[in-house]
Amino acid sequence: MEDIFVGRIMSSPVATTQPETPIQEAAQTMLDQSINSLIIVGEDGHPEGILTSTDLVHVVADQTPIDDSRVEEYMNQVDTVTTANTSIQEAADTMMARGTHHLPVVEDEAGLIGILTTTDLTAYLSDNWAPSPS
Repeated sequence: MEDIFVGRIMSSPVATTQPETPIQEAAQTMLDQSINSLIIVGEDGHPEGILTSTDLVHVVADQTPIDDSRVEEYMNQVDTVTTANTSIQEAADTMMARGTHHLPVVEDEAGLIGILTTTDLTAYLSDNWAPSPS
């Protein structure tokens, strides 16, 4: 897996929104696009945060009034990103170490260009690895 790079298996384009987006609008986008996360980008196109379906469960469980709630109140800060030229082994190790299921893929000038998810890794492995004998 060391010779396979993130750019080969990442998902792109990525669904994004801005920090000031109403939480209800973000949730509707996720439903409409059948996705489990939105990357929150700043004006420069670089990721600032991520909003996941788990975050939305917390909104409901906390009985948060959603009329005035914004994405920035519930998003998780993005503190780790990767590049398209990173090996998937290194990216997977990073995801395991951080306990995350999503890793934004960035380029210096372009900003966000993709996302690597545990689903991307699983799909790659299921296409390329034979099941272990039982």
